[in-house]
Amino acid sequence: MLEDFQNALKNFKNNKIRTFLSLLGVIIGVTSVIIITTLGSSAAGNVKETMGKADLDLVNVSPGLRRHLRSAYFPFNDNLRETLMYEIPEITEVFYVNNLAGTLRWNDVDVNCPLRAVETGFLESNSLELNQGRSFNVSDNVEGLHNIILGKKTAEMLFGEENPVGQLITIDASRDMFGFRVIGVLESREIGMEQPDSSAYIPRGFYEKKIKPNPEADYFVAKVSSQNVASKVQNRIEEYADEVTGLENTVFAYSLQSFLEQYDQVMGTFNLMLSGIAAISLLVGGIGIMNIMIVTVTERKKEIGIRKALGARPLDIKIQFLVESATISLAGGILGIILGIVISIVTVFFLKWKFTLDIKICLYAFLFSAGVGVFFGLNPASRAAKLDPVEALAHE
Repeated sequence: MLEDFQNALKNFKNNKIRTFLSLLGVIIGVTSVIIITTLGSSAAGNVKETMGKADLDLVNVSPGLRRHLRSAYFPFNDNLRETLMYEIPEITEVFYVNNLAGTLRWNDVDVNCPLRAVETGFLESNSLELNQGRSFNVSDNVEGLHNIILGKKTAEMLFGEENPVGQLITIDASRDMFGFRVIGVLESREIGMEQPDSSAYIPRGFYEKKIKPNPEADYFVAKVSSQNVASKVQNRIEEYADEVTGLENTVFAYSLQSFLEQYDQVMGTFNLMLSGIAAISLLVGGIGIMNIMIVTVTERKKEIGIRKALGARPLDIKIQFLVESATISLAGGILGIILGIVISIVTVFFLKWKFTLDIKICLYAFLFSAGVGVFFGLNPASRAAKLDPVEALAHE
């Protein structure tokens, strides 16, 4: 076997252009597979790392179609909170939210931003951390205090480099002017369902006392026991709402966890499709190897005849040419893996992603390329093994 391998290398050296052309198809196929899978894994890792900074154990629920009918039979009120937590045990907390459009004013600076009237614990449940100041406490909501927490961008637009905490601002909302004291500024976070950077938060208790008594929430956030059940809870909330109202699409539930699961499915299908295309390149490369090996057998008939005359068995001849075809294919596989990794590293560097390499894919590509060499080398090797030694020796 070692001697066959050494002879194969010698023949490759004597036929460099032919060997390169044989390698090319395998190199392109393996390189494509490595690039596709590596960039896919790196992209998925980048998305998951980004989403990991958000909360995957939250489900946002907003009104669906037929809002007025839904409101009559499935109002977002305190009774619903208790019912949901009873009907769906995986829900551990429910936070109601009301939206307002308002203009924040400090000195001569006006900033338009969405205002969210939230309950105590809402910011913590969404992992909205404070850069300055404090969060809402029970008193803020029970007493309906005029306190406000600003998103990072909102604070910068309103105060510039000034310290916002403790400052008094006015808010023009619902055709009224209200005075508020800034008690906190959130850390910057551009991901998640709340878009907190460009928002501002006030106690829902203030909203109930000064703007709309006993309001129905515009939407609510359900915190679940684990991110693994977020998609299940999302579907169950929609099903339960439809059961209660007898309507379809009563509410629309959404979670980042379900988005990630859908993303994984799409990327898996996409990678499978592109890997199939790359596999076709490998097969084309295998056909190229077979054709060149057939030509090689024809050119080396006399050598085959001499070996058989000296006592070589058909199996020995067959192994010799299988080793050659497998060596070509393996060399192409190794070069393709190296080239694919290098191109992937460069691409990921410019995209500023975290590089993720699946060693199993490299191993599969290596073994598959070896298999291609053996499979497509079988026909030429069998032809060589079956040659009549007298006919082979007479070949010029």
